[in-house]
Amino acid sequence: MVDISIVIVNYKSWNDLKECLQSIVSINSHQFTVETIVVDNQSNDGRIEEFKHLFPSISFVENSGNNGFANGCNVGAAAAKGNYLFFLNPDTILSEEAIYELWKTASTTPDLGIVCCTQINESGKYYNEIRFFPSLRTLFGPFRALFKVINKQLINENYNPEKQIVFPEWATGAVIFMSKTWFEKVNGWTEKYWLYFEDVDLCKKVSNQGGRVGLIRNTSILHKHGGASRINIKTKALTKTEVLISQHVYFNEHTKGLHHFLIQLILVSSTLVEKILLAIIGLVFFFIPKLKVNLLILKHLILYYFNCIIQSTWTSPRAMNYLKK
Repeated sequence: MVDISIVIVNYKSWNDLKECLQSIVSINSHQFTVETIVVDNQSNDGRIEEFKHLFPSISFVENSGNNGFANGCNVGAAAAKGNYLFFLNPDTILSEEAIYELWKTASTTPDLGIVCCTQINESGKYYNEIRFFPSLRTLFGPFRALFKVINKQLINENYNPEKQIVFPEWATGAVIFMSKTWFEKVNGWTEKYWLYFEDVDLCKKVSNQGGRVGLIRNTSILHKHGGASRINIKTKALTKTEVLISQHVYFNEHTKGLHHFLIQLILVSSTLVEKILLAIIGLVFFFIPKLKVNLLILKHLILYYFNCIIQSTWTSPRAMNYLKK
């Protein structure tokens, strides 16, 4: 049994993954034992063999398809031998200090179902720490702004810069550290998502079980945000569409009754109105490549909503358990 199993889900992010794995294999700690598992979501470009040769100490698992982030994480966790699971994006750079501080915090504070840490980008800019679970009060930009104004004092107290640990409601899936006990307690990652919101869902399940999410500030991880997903116009349209789809999946999982009906209705209506307007702008200014994204998003969304009606499910059609209602 090892102390920590690092699980990385990869899909054609080889350049970023190479830097990430180099940072991991350079660590030779006497404080903890670690294994690294890379789950490749069927990149189908032949590079996995190259990486197996470059990093013989890393375990590579070839998934059955591009089955999404949640499924990849669960596949990696199933192969893990560690007492703790460290889910990590391929576009990150790791240090021994970061691993140790996450491990020490998780092992000494059992009510923390998930531990994460400060993330910075290449420019040294810190990522947002203040995160609330999605709800009607935080669903749209103006609502979120009003919510923050109303709760300004509470937010300032909870996220006081002098605190070494703060407690956001959820943590980004780029850096998720948790015990295998907690992972099994919440039944792992929910595979109704293909991409996005699966991290929010995981944190919500931890919260429902009486656990907390802790963000430590005494260490940080470099995260080159966006390097693992948004590659070109088609990919950008696909990933942006999945953000919208995953919102529906999340509310289907965590709301009931009238609240569920109202929030889904509001989300469908507002999303369609916004995307139709943006698609019209894209048609008018067709010579601007970036605006073509909105046309593709609208197309994907209409197909999704049509499938929701036909199949009676909000699950992403790309998810592993689509149609498993």
